[in-house]
Formats: sequence, structure tokens, C-alpha cells
Amino acid sequence: METCHSPLVSALQPSSFRCSSQLSSSHGPGFAKLNRREGAGGWSPLNSDKHQWLEADLGGQTQITAVATQGRYGSSDWQTAYLLMFSDAGHNWKQYRQEGSLRAFPGNSNADSVVQHKLHQPVIAQYVRLIPLDWNPNGRIGLRLEVYGCPYNSDIVSFDGQSSLLYRLSPRATRSSSESIYLRFKTMKNSGVLLHAEGPKEQSLTLELEKGKLFLRFGKGRTLTPDSRQVVSLGSLLDDQHWHHVAVEHYGNHLNLTVDKSTQWVQIPARFSHWDHDQMKVGTDQGLGSRRTERNFQGCLENLMYDGQNLVNLAKQKNQQITVKGNVTFSCAEPVFVAMTFTSARSFLRLPGAADPSLMSMSVGLQFRTWNEEGLLLTFHFPEKEGGVWLYLSRTRLHLQISKPGRAPLELQAGWALNDGQWHSVDLISGQGRLTLTVDRAEGASAQASPPFLITLGDQLFFGGCPSEGSSQECTNPSRAFQGCMRLLTVNHRPVDLIELQQRLTGDYRHLQIDMCGIIDRCSPSHCEHGGSCSQSWSTFHCNCSGTGYAGATCHGSIYEQSCEAYKHRGNTSGYYYIDVDGSGPIKPQLIFCNMTEDKTWVVIQHNNTELTKVPPITGRRPHSAHFEYASEEEQLEAVISQSERCEQELAYHCRKSRLFNAADGAQLSWWVGGPGSGRVQTYWGGAPPGSQRCACSQQQNCLDPKHHCNCDADGAAWANDSGLVTQKASLPVRSLVLGDARKPGSESAYKVGPLRCHGDKNIWNAAFFDKETLYLHFPTFHGELNADISFLFKTTSSSGVFLENLGIRDFIRIQLNSSTEVLFSFDVGNGPLVVSVKSDFPLNDNRWHRIQAERNVKEAWLRLDQLPAATQEAPADGHIHLQLNSQLFIGGTASRQRGFRGCIRSLQLNGITLDLEERARITPGVQAGCPGHCSTYSSLCRNHGRCVERSKSFSCDCSSSAYTGAFCNNEVSASFKPGTSISYGLTEQMGNELNSSGSTFPSASFSDTTLRTENISLSFRTSQSPALLLYVSSSHREYLALLLNKQDKLEVRYKLDCNKDVEILTSKVKNLANRQLHSVTLRRQAEFVSVQIDQNDEENFNLTSDVKFNGVRSLTLGRLHNSGEMDPELARLGGLGFTGCLSSVLFNSISPLKAALLQPDTSPVIATGPLIQSVCGTTSANPYAAETTHQQSGQSGSVGAGQPLVNAIRSDSALIGGVIAVVIFVSVSALAILARFLYRRKGTCRSQEVKTVKPEDAPVLPFSNQQSSSQNGPTENQKEYFI
Repeated sequence: METCHSPLVSALQPSSFRCSSQLSSSHGPGFAKLNRREGAGGWSPLNSDKHQWLEADLGGQTQITAVATQGRYGSSDWQTAYLLMFSDAGHNWKQYRQEGSLRAFPGNSNADSVVQHKLHQPVIAQYVRLIPLDWNPNGRIGLRLEVYGCPYNSDIVSFDGQSSLLYRLSPRATRSSSESIYLRFKTMKNSGVLLHAEGPKEQSLTLELEKGKLFLRFGKGRTLTPDSRQVVSLGSLLDDQHWHHVAVEHYGNHLNLTVDKSTQWVQIPARFSHWDHDQMKVGTDQGLGSRRTERNFQGCLENLMYDGQNLVNLAKQKNQQITVKGNVTFSCAEPVFVAMTFTSARSFLRLPGAADPSLMSMSVGLQFRTWNEEGLLLTFHFPEKEGGVWLYLSRTRLHLQISKPGRAPLELQAGWALNDGQWHSVDLISGQGRLTLTVDRAEGASAQASPPFLITLGDQLFFGGCPSEGSSQECTNPSRAFQGCMRLLTVNHRPVDLIELQQRLTGDYRHLQIDMCGIIDRCSPSHCEHGGSCSQSWSTFHCNCSGTGYAGATCHGSIYEQSCEAYKHRGNTSGYYYIDVDGSGPIKPQLIFCNMTEDKTWVVIQHNNTELTKVPPITGRRPHSAHFEYASEEEQLEAVISQSERCEQELAYHCRKSRLFNAADGAQLSWWVGGPGSGRVQTYWGGAPPGSQRCACSQQQNCLDPKHHCNCDADGAAWANDSGLVTQKASLPVRSLVLGDARKPGSESAYKVGPLRCHGDKNIWNAAFFDKETLYLHFPTFHGELNADISFLFKTTSSSGVFLENLGIRDFIRIQLNSSTEVLFSFDVGNGPLVVSVKSDFPLNDNRWHRIQAERNVKEAWLRLDQLPAATQEAPADGHIHLQLNSQLFIGGTASRQRGFRGCIRSLQLNGITLDLEERARITPGVQAGCPGHCSTYSSLCRNHGRCVERSKSFSCDCSSSAYTGAFCNNEVSASFKPGTSISYGLTEQMGNELNSSGSTFPSASFSDTTLRTENISLSFRTSQSPALLLYVSSSHREYLALLLNKQDKLEVRYKLDCNKDVEILTSKVKNLANRQLHSVTLRRQAEFVSVQIDQNDEENFNLTSDVKFNGVRSLTLGRLHNSGEMDPELARLGGLGFTGCLSSVLFNSISPLKAALLQPDTSPVIATGPLIQSVCGTTSANPYAAETTHQQSGQSGSVGAGQPLVNAIRSDSALIGGVIAVVIFVSVSALAILARFLYRRKGTCRSQEVKTVKPEDAPVLPFSNQQSSSQNGPTENQKEYFI
């Protein structure tokens, strides 16, 4: 760049300068040279407004690298901002845009200082024009100018649409896999073939324009099948009559396609990886495929280079390898089409109308291009203001509306999708009683009508919009103003001279740019990521993210979590979820099963064969092989394994007379392939060290034959097996398996490769603790030039501090806690600092985890705190878009060591990549790795009386005091009861003490005199039986508590707390409880106060009058009462009937008898008799009479051991085993029933009393609160489940 930095303006003659106007002869454009003082010391226009410009002719094609400005010498005249324009021929100007969208260059702040701007991309042009936008408010526009660069030499060839060049390429000694094509072109036709290369084997390569986009096409053969073609496209609006640079660089199996400043990397199929071209046709498509001449290129090519050869120069020298067809010239003559740009909603053009009102016809023509669906193209009133005409776009179609007093309105429509950015012609012609509206002439559509009145032009025509004063200019606009470009205006078949208009010699205009078309394709290249589709208007673009799995203004952020652990962290349970392992990165989300147990969260990735599979007999010399295809893509597999704490995969081999690893002579028989990519050969089995050629039994020293390191290598005649887990991440996943010993007579074997299972997310719990404000961690520079997303969790007791900061020369990005209730996200990309703020209604320094998410992209910036609504700030439409940072990234502090953060930061991710805070903290003095204390935030995830337990990383829920199970104590424990089913749970003095103190451990089964003053009971049931006993608690003092349904299908609570007083019956008002619907019951007693709530009905309160102590509590029974001889006769009769239906989630204080009977029968004082079937009755069915989903209890199956493996191809003795198990279960149940009857057959000391009924009354509010855990999530997450 420095070698091309010579001053270009200082040596120019005064005749090389032009301007819009000049204040005087001494203020003329020839005096506008940098550091010169001649004349008035620079150029100043007659009027200081935004229509002024200064132009310099550099005398020929020049490479321009920089521009510098000064104010007018010794004055208060200077410009503070300006536009820079370039042109090849002094017309059709093109605005220079840095970063693709920046409009204005900063100017001067005084008259003498020089402000120089180096262009990010050099420009090749002959003419330079500078348009002041702002100037010193206490002076006027004043300018001195210098342009820097160097001469540009080129070889140009021009094609007229009928001409072409044929190059016979020199033959190569070998086929090449590295070629290159470079060229520059300009055209005003939006379609045409630039070049077409062919080879002897019908290989072809074509560069072609289609609707202003460049297409690179590969072909092989003359067919048009997908396998024989590959197409790549890049660029847009390339028919703008400006030079465009194209490069095709081929490197073996890929290439780079470059158009101007955009480059696309393209993977090439093997069939196209070698180019073997022997001829190239330039300017025409005469060759393979279509032979239509309308596809020929019309325009200019420059410096066409093919593998280092300048083909245009060869043609100029009339080289024998080149054949010229048609009128080919070696200069670039181009027609002069002056366009104008309607830049805003206030833009309009007013032209004089018909010079002769007596004309009986009229015509108006124009061409336009736009991205907007709506906009006014033309309007005028008829002479004498008798009606008017409106020509406008609406919903991408062209509409013509004509209104005349006393006549029905006339409307015509033509064309469609006219907002595609292409040039479209419009012709409106009226004469001889016929009106015609034509769009795109022969290639388009037209509409006609025969109006019953004469249509002629008025005295004024308005294009694009109306003046702001509206009525005074006799212009009304029923549509929006037009934003786009127009050219080739004609009125009554006479062209409109827009240069005269620019010079104010005719007509009037506002907010127009004349002699240029400033249209921009904001979707090329597209800023929409992850496959989002881009659409646009004149001033902005929009990304449609539907179906991509991503969201946001640019489809940058994933809508899914990055791991199963993250879903569990949000309170989700086991199921299928979409996992996006790299967040906003390139790896696509995929559906994965998450198994969320109470202890760990497992990612389970299946493959195509996880079943035990028999090895078929091997014929020939080739061993048996199996290949495993996984449900996840390769990139996701590697990422899951990398970010997990532990991964494992089962390998099992069942054998009879079939060795696994070593033959008798020591030869290797089997191996497997595992690891990333294509994997590596592994010679060990699950449970053994890598490369050991051993199995798990060798490590455990329990192989069948001590002489061998695998059970199967003993080659025994009885069934044996070797199985174990592969836990080395570098060996996972298992990709293929080769087994070689299945040839011997009588040899049988089977193998099993389980799914890949991983648990633990190294990212989500990765944390660091900053104890002082001066501490920080530093990382390499954050690269988020166009899109930057940042997310992390924090907890602190401080009210302020910087979480993150990264600086550039001028740019920066920062997130900070500004106060105890406010978080700030600030950055600068060159447009000035932009700050996004979120304030909370709750303190953020509460030492609980809070989540921050922030994103900055080319359209907007947003910040979200916990689940509060995101705050958003839009980016400037035409400002800087690249975030350019160059310092280290500071976490927990700043480079100045001031305003640092005190507290914990966890799970910090930048653009989907997790920063390893713990690793960096271990080598940073003062910063601690890890940060405990999660239950203060996430304890609410433990539901139904579950208790949050802290772990070094993460947390877990202890469900021992809950009637539920599962990762969050939210899986109901339910059972289907038959009339003979009974569950009896023994209660003791120790348990009574624990009940009253909310303890949860199970005591021994010895009886003692336990006394209760409170009960908290909850359960759910479904039944059609009434009356029915739900729950019964007995006492050694003939006291009891019973929950039952009476004959009226209502709930009764019976308390007998004094053997000398009547039973007290508390009857609920809720009816129809035996309707086979699920009902929940909650009962609470404290002393004499009792409350009952059924389903969502109002709580009912009662008072007991007999006693407040429940003495000698002995046992709790669900279902049938076996020992009811000394009970109240009515209750004994009801207890003898048993319960038929479903009971769920039964909790008596901290005791869950149903859970103990089903899941903990060996460690709990519980006896179950009769049929007990685990069921799912806690979920209301759509059909209340539908059968319950049940899972019969059964023991765990033992290992195969020396028995036969259970595969479809090998018979098993399951029937015999099932019979033996049935007999064992029957004997066990019978013994338990006899034992239960013996233990609970006891006599009381009190006589039966008459029953006393207690009616509900207005009892005082109970002094204890509802202890049901909240079902809400923690403050930082929302529940979102994605089940299949």
C-alpha cells in the first residue's frame, strides 16, 4: 500500500477541476489543492448546502489509496463530513463505502489541519468527486484536496453481445489441480456468459451473470443431472456499469471464489478436482449447453488472467492461439445513462408537464430498481385539475389509478415481484382512445383499457413523491414515497436531461442523488447466519430464522441448550431434547436423549446396532466386521465427548469355543476401531487399559483361566463372556468391530456395543471466584467482528464491578454491574459508545446466581438479565459494523485494575465457546477455581419436600423425605390396589420424634409409645369404590386416624384421640370423589386445628374437641386391614373390603409408605401383602375410564454368566426361569402375609364408643403454612421441554 501513495492532485491543471458552483473566481475549484494559498486559499461554492460538489479528473485510470482534506486557507470555512465518489468517465458515480455500509468520512475541525483517510480497499477510477455534508456552522464550505495513489495499467476488451474470443489453451504435461482465473468486468446487462472453458473429457467451467449475480458452474458431460453439475454464486447488482473484480483460485478439492471484497470457500467433488481444459470462449456461451446468443456478454473485460497468462494482451497481439469473432475492440466505450437515487421518504422530482395542452395523446417512460414493495413512481393532475393519475408500486406489483370527477375510477395492474433490485422499464401510453401500461416491454407484461375520457398530461409531473408542503404543489400521494433508482425518463417520447436538472436549469428536486444509483444489496453477502433467509427493503434487511433452530436479528443465537446438564439445570426431566453443543457456532443442533437420574445427567447417543448380535459363521479368510453409524454427526460427537466429565461405552463378547483376542499361536484375532475422525485401531477390551490386549477380568484377576487375559481366550466349550466399559475419551466412540474366530466347528459367539453415554458438563459449572477488585483473568483477544454473543452467570454481594472488558484502538466491549439493580452492556464499533441497560426490581448482590446474556450484531444489540425482558438498541443503518479489538480480554476486572468484580463468574461463553475459567484461575494468584453454593439459587427445583444437596460442581435433590422420586423429586410413586392388597408401615418412638422434628430416616421396627400433636398428610387417588378406606393409622392405645370415602362419595377424616370419647368425623363438602378421576387430598393438623383441601377447592377448616395428642402411634396401613377385630364395627367392615383403585404419592409427615413398599422394601419397616402393581395413576387421563398404564414389579435379571446369551438368534430358557421366579415370589408373599398377621394382632384396653359427628365451622387460620414446594424454577431459567 505504501508503494502506491503518490500525490495525484497537486500536479493537475486548473482545467482538470470542476465544481457545482463557486463563490467567486478566486474561490474556483482550481485553487483546491492541499497546502496551497493561491486565490482565496481554496474552493468555496456560491451556496453552502448539500447539493455542492468538487470534482478532479486524474487524467486516466488510477489506483487510489487515500484522500486528504483541508479547509480554505486563513478562513473559518471547512467541511466537517463529506461523501467520496468515484467514476471512470465523469458520470455514473459510485459512492465509496468503507465496511460496505459507512456513508460519511469525518472532515476537518479547522482551516489548516490536514485530515487523511486511507481507503480500506483501493479504488481504480479516473474521476474523484467530494460532496460536503456538514461544515463549520460559523463559516461556509471551504476545501483543499489531495488524492494519493499510483497509475493503473490494464488491457481491456469490449464485447457487443455478438462478439467473442476463442482461446486454444496450451496442453499441459500433467493434469493440474491448481489453477487460477482473474479478471475485472463491467456491464449494464444483468445476464450474460463471461467465459466458458471446455476440455476433451467434456469437463467444463462457466462464469455467467444471471440477474446481476455471478455464477460459477462446473460440468462433466452433456447431461444436466445433479451429479454432473455444481453451481456456486456470489455477488449482486453487478450490472451497475462499474468495474468488478473476480478471482477463481483452485486448490485440489476446493476453490476460493472472490467477487470484489467477498470470498466464498467451496468444496469440490472429486470428479471436478482436476481441470483439463483445452479451450476457453470469452464473451459467448457457444459450447456445451445452450447456444442462445442473448446469453452472450455485453460489456468490458479487463486483465483476464488464466494461470498467469494475460489472455487479453495475447488477443491484442493477434496471437495464433486466439480466434476473434465479431466486433471485438480493445477499449471500453460505454453508453451514458444518467440515473438518480431517491434516498429517503422526503425525496421527489418535479418536472414541467405538457408544453401543448391541445395534444390528444401522452406518454411517460422510465426505468426503476428498488427493494421496497411499495412506492409512488409518478403522479400528475389533468389540465384544469379535473382528476389525476397515480402510478405506484403496491405489494410488488405496478398499479395505475386514474380518477376523474363524475367518472368511475380506472385501475390497471401489471408485473409482479418488481422489488427484486433489477432494472424494470415502465411505459404509460395514451392515445386514440386506448390506454396501455407496459412493464419490461417484450419480456414483461402489459395491461390495457379504453377510458371514456381523454388522458393528457398536466402542467407538472411528480416522480417518487410529493413535496412536504403537499397541496401547494398540487401533489397527493396515496402510497409511500419511492426509495430506489430511476433512469431513462421520457415525457411524450422526449428524454429528460437529468444533468440539466442537476444544474437547476429545469424542474426541481429534493433529497436526490443525480448521476448515480446508490442501491445496496444488504443480503449479499448475507448477514443471516445458520441458514436464515434474508429479505430487504431500501434501508434495512430482515432475517427469517424459521426452522433453523436459531433466533435473533441475524439468526445468531441458538434456541436450544448446549448439553443435557443445562436442560436439567433448568428443571427439565428425562426425554429427547435438541442439543446445540456449540451454541451460536457452526455445528447444527441434533435430537439427543437425556437421562436425568437423581445422581447424574447422562447424554445417550444411539447407533445402528446396540443389541446383542450373533456372529454368523465365517466362510473364507475374511473376519466378521461390523460398522456403527451414530445418530449424531461427527462434529457433535466430538464436541459432546470433549465437554463431558466422563464418557463410556459398553463392549461385550459372548463366546463358546470362540477366542476374542489371541489365537493359540498368539496371532491377533480381533480388534476394534474407535476415537475421533476415522478412529484408530484398538487392541484392548472394555474395562482394560488401552493397547493391553486384555479384558476386564485380567484387571480384576478373575479370568476363567489364569493363563489367559480374557475369559473367551480360554476357548472353553461352555458359554463365557468378556464385557466392560470403554472409558478412555480418546478411544470413543466405537466405530467398528472386527471378530476373527468363528470358523471352528461348534464355535458360537455374539457381541454387543452399547450406546455412547456421557455425563457431566465441564462448561456449565466452570467457575472462578474473585476475592478482590484488583484481581482478574486474562484471555486472548475476543474476535466478534460482526456478531458477538456473551453469556455467563454471576453471584456477588457487591453492588458494582466490571465482569468483562476488551479494548481496541478506539473500539471496546464491556459488561458491568453498574449498581445493585442495574447491568450495563456497552461497546463502540466506531460510531460512538452505545449502552444497553437492564434494571431489575430485585437486588443482584444477593449472593444468588443470576444469568446475563448479551449480543451485538450488525442490526442491533440486546441485553437480558435472568428472565426479565431483553433491552434492545438498534445499530445505525449506515454506520461502522466491524468490532475491532486488539488487547487481551479481561474477566473479572479491567486493564487498569479498577472497578473490578468481587464474586463468582460461571459458565462464561463467547460466541458459543466456553472460556476455561478454572484452568486459568489455577495459574493466576489470588483467583480461586470453582465456586460452590448452588442451593441458594436452585433449591426450588427440588419439589415435593425434596431437599437440595450441595455438590462440588452442581447440586442434587435428596428425595428421602418426599413421596416422589426422580432428579427433582417430581416423579410420582403410584400403585394399583386390588381388594386383597395391603401395605403396613411400622411407626416407632424414634420415628415419632423424627416426625415431629421433620426427620426423614427410617428407624428400627421396635414398638414404643410415640405421641403426635401434628400430622401432615398428602395423597392422590383414583377409584370408583365407595365406601372405601384410603389410609388408616393405628395406635397401641386404641386411638386411630382414618381417611375414607363414605357412601355419599365424600371424604371423611375420622379422629379418635381419646379412647374414652367418641370418634370425631370431619366430612368434606366436596362431592363425587369416586368418579374414577384423579383427586388429591392434603390434610394438616396442629393440635386441635385441622385443615383439609381436595384438588383445587377451597381449604376446609375444622376443630377437634376430644384431645390433641395421638398416643402410641403404631402403624400406618394402605388398602386392606387384616387385623380389624377390635376396631369400630363400621370401620372394621370397611377395612376388610380393601381398596380398589390407584394410590399415588402418599406422604405421612416425612414417611412415604407406598414409596417404601415399592422401592425400599428391604430397608424399611414395611410389609406388603396381596397383589401390588406399580402404576402411573397420578396423571389425569383424557379418557377417565381408560386403563391405567402399569409396570409389574419384577426382580433384576442376573448376569448371563456361563449361560447362553439372550439374542434373537439364540434360544433362551426364559420360560423355565420365569416359572422358577413365580414360585419363589408366591412363597415369599405367603410368608410375608403370615408374618404381618402375627406382628399386628394385638388387643387394646378401651371399649368402643358411640360415633360423634363434627360439622365444619369457621376455625381459625392454622399457624403452620403449606409445605408443598413451589413448582417454579430458579430465578435464572425457564422450563422448556422438547420431547418426541
